[in-house]
Amino acid sequence: MAAAPFLSGCDMALLDPAGPIGAEEKSIIILATCLMLIVVIPVIAMIFLFAWRYRASNKAATFKPDWDHSSKIELAVWGIPCVIIAVLAYVTWVSSHTLEPSRELVADKKAVEVEVVSMDWKWLFIYPELNIASVNELAFPAGTPVHFKLTSATVMNSFFIPRLGSQIYTMPGMETKLSLLADAAGDFDGLSANYSGGGFSDMHFVAHAMTDDAFAQWVEKARAGEGKLTMAKYRDLAKPSEKDPVSYYAEVEPTLYHDILNKCSDGSTCMDAAVSLAMAKEVAGGDLQLCNPAKPRG
Repeated sequence: MAAAPFLSGCDMALLDPAGPIGAEEKSIIILATCLMLIVVIPVIAMIFLFAWRYRASNKAATFKPDWDHSSKIELAVWGIPCVIIAVLAYVTWVSSHTLEPSRELVADKKAVEVEVVSMDWKWLFIYPELNIASVNELAFPAGTPVHFKLTSATVMNSFFIPRLGSQIYTMPGMETKLSLLADAAGDFDGLSANYSGGGFSDMHFVAHAMTDDAFAQWVEKARAGEGKLTMAKYRDLAKPSEKDPVSYYAEVEPTLYHDILNKCSDGSTCMDAAVSLAMAKEVAGGDLQLCNPAKPRG
């Protein structure tokens, strides 16, 4: 009760899910906590019970200096934890497959595709099917699955919308996938959950789950944004900065996400192209002359 006033401002986001993934994860948290309490509550109770029962002034307590074994106690001490671990193992196995982040959610509506890039210290959201992009603001229709493809332009980071569930890492030169869905319209806080440098603490964004009409209006708002996100503009955007305001881009360079993912946004050879050329050279027995596809010949 004394701590309640100090905790009144806490946001129990994980226990207030707004989508099916978050709801499933909430049930796992509650189940794991209840299983833990099967051991914790009796142990805490017995601490006080034993302290009182075997206090120095209690002459009625049984004194057994030669006692060293009880089969019943051994069965309880080992049996109960083994059952709890078995239940947790089963839940972990099942939920690891049903809540696999890359597993696409099934719904009546077509999913919205979003390409996410974590930067220093901001978030870039690219909508490849709509050919728009936004910085530090995410929007999608409520009741519609959102399929994310995620990478990092700098260091390893972590994408997390607590009320929707499933934190997932972003890594340079690698792609992770995530599917989320919001049951109803609302605004949900998103954040970086992995320390990434000086501006980490302000690396927040808002995820807007909207009605279909509101999302259509948001798309039009984005299309009235700062022109086309070209590779040159991206290089300026990628420079480290903190507390960047929300911004929109009416168009996006078609290969922008690919080039960020393959670490060739600076004009160097893309990783996928380099791997393909290396494989071709190996097949050709080392006689194939490699070239840089990002640079014109002659």
